[in-house]
Amino acid sequence: MGDWNAFHLMPWSGAYAIYFFLIGISAAMYFFSALSWYRPEFKEMRLTSLYISFALLGIGGVLLIEDLSQPLRFLNMLNPAYLHFTSPLAWGSLALCSFGLVSVTYLYVIYKKQDEALAKKLAVIGALIALGLPIYTGFDLSAHQNRPVWNTPLMPVLFVALSLLSAAALAAFIAKGEALLVMLRSIMLWTAVAVAAMLVSMLGTTAYGGVTSELTFMFMTTGSLGMIFIGLGILVGTVAPIGVLLTNMGKQQGGMMLAGALLLVGGLALRYSILIGGQIVQTYY
Repeated sequence: MGDWNAFHLMPWSGAYAIYFFLIGISAAMYFFSALSWYRPEFKEMRLTSLYISFALLGIGGVLLIEDLSQPLRFLNMLNPAYLHFTSPLAWGSLALCSFGLVSVTYLYVIYKKQDEALAKKLAVIGALIALGLPIYTGFDLSAHQNRPVWNTPLMPVLFVALSLLSAAALAAFIAKGEALLVMLRSIMLWTAVAVAAMLVSMLGTTAYGGVTSELTFMFMTTGSLGMIFIGLGILVGTVAPIGVLLTNMGKQQGGMMLAGALLLVGGLALRYSILIGGQIVQTYY
């Protein structure tokens, strides 16, 4: 009897990786804006980072809605009677809507320049909600018990770190003050080191986690997906920027921008390869 394979579709398309990427940067950029009330280094970025956060939130929302087979179904997430509160997606929907409302209100209050105390409160509330966005995306993956790579308690932590790392990388292109650049370099360097450590842990547990995990490890470290994960995500997008930031060039804005560009490429590549890696084995049986 001849061998044959039944190829199945992946329910989570690559577009979700772009959504994870954009929404993570949006959340961390809002955090930088909120931080400006308590750390003077970030004051110059208060409005700019908020504008970027709001724009990326809008683009990410459009991508999320467009991916639905029936886009008008997004209205269901506005209906509390419809939400299933044992699902991470329900809490993610609430976080997205709440974050959007707080962002609009915060932007309006800052624009009016009339109530600084209210602006600070909205900054803190929005930052706490923003933290929930990468947590919910990571937890939504980790809740899938039978998917290698995804099913690890590290996933929400990794997504929070990637969000902070990508936002700091983007901020390196618009920062001007010397104190802010020093702060951003520290965030980029140490967060990249933390991401690298989590990736090593994830690879180790996947390589020795049983047959399905071992197959996933093989797919993620060889072939086209291996080029994205190992080549772009780890070597180009994590290890190389750490090396740049450790040099004297990495202490100047030009070097930070180079490291930032590499980190942005790596951030998207890691999200894509993790998303696809958790589903790729199912396409072969």
